[in-house]
Amino acid sequence: MEEKTYKIMSGSGIMNVIMGISAIALGAIAGVMLIYSGVKLLSNRQGITF
Repeated sequence: MEEKTYKIMSGSGIMNVIMGISAIALGAIAGVMLIYSGVKLLSNRQGITF
């Protein structure tokens, strides 16, 4: 019975690590995309009129 509980908890821990790594990766990608779009806007600010 204890082995089954250990396997379930181990699988849950592995899934948490995978989800954490993917969240960090997606956050980093989103940050890079935001910085890139900001740089493009700043480089072309003379063409923007309100």
